Amino acid sequence: MLIEFVTQPQFNFLTAFAEALKVPVVNNELQIPSSLGEGFVRRVDLNDDFRLLIHRYRLNQELILKRIGSTEPASFISVIFYNNEEPGSLITDGEQKQNFSRYNDMAIQIASNNLDSLITFPANAEIYFTVIGLSATRLKGLLELNRPDYLINTIVNPKESFLFYESMGTETQMTLKQLSETQSENGLGGFYYRLKAETLLYQVFSQLHNRQSTSHNPVNKADAEKLAIIRKAILSDLNRPPSLPDLAKLGGLSETKMKDLFRQVFGDSIYNYYQTARMEEAAYLLKHKNYSVSEAGYQLGFSNLSHFTRLFERHHQQKPKKYASGG
Repeated sequence: MLIEFVTQPQFNFLTAFAEALKVPVVNNELQIPSSLGEGFVRRVDLNDDFRLLIHRYRLNQELILKRIGSTEPASFISVIFYNNEEPGSLITDGEQKQNFSRYNDMAIQIASNNLDSLITFPANAEIYFTVIGLSATRLKGLLELNRPDYLINTIVNPKESFLFYESMGTETQMTLKQLSETQSENGLGGFYYRLKAETLLYQVFSQLHNRQSTSHNPVNKADAEKLAIIRKAILSDLNRPPSLPDLAKLGGLSETKMKDLFRQVFGDSIYNYYQTARMEEAAYLLKHKNYSVSEAGYQLGFSNLSHFTRLFERHHQQKPKKYASGG
């Protein structure tokens, strides 16, 4: 199933999705029919230029969401919180989900409305993500910055396209879980959703604020596609450091532009990003594939296990052996 849409402020995704599924929208909520899967999509209008769209469902066929960037100036912002695991499993101590996410670096996307995107969800996948859409003017009023921030100024006073990714912490996971739960009819539902939406925005913009950026380069569709290719190449081989010349050639960028754009979009250098991915992969191998510490270390290219242990502890605040045992 393909849902194609243009990211204009007046676009109603819920209506378009309902038409594609041939189901009604009742009280701003769409229920997935049992013949197609299960779950819901819920829209919450917090203001004319501020809304939430909560996706939580499973379809028995592949779903492709194709967003076509608007030709209008980048005045409307989408903040997308991705997590395709059951939300209740994200922060509990029960059995681990089978679909454990190794890499958390792209869990939150902040993008202008003039960039394209293509998201594919396999059939029978648990689809769980939330979108906050709001105008740049609304966001600027909410943030009320009391000291200059070049990066955030790029977003709230958009003169060019932008794209940023952030990781998702436990507090954000908890807020998303609360958003997906049905609210009691006590007359305060709008206030509750506004509070949670503003909490999510505070959490993600606190992370962006901590980057302390001093410059910004426009990111067009071609740049975004090239960065996706480079990221994929880095993650495809974690047992040796990436070659910057090879990555630049693969992406069709100069080394300087590649390094600057990568740091701008992902918030870290290519090498630090690679090391973080190694440690996320190590955690996955230890806890979900039952690798020993030495097996995980050697799998990821470490010949010195003491060095592996130090890096792992720095990243996860635990030694790998203790982490593997659930300590």
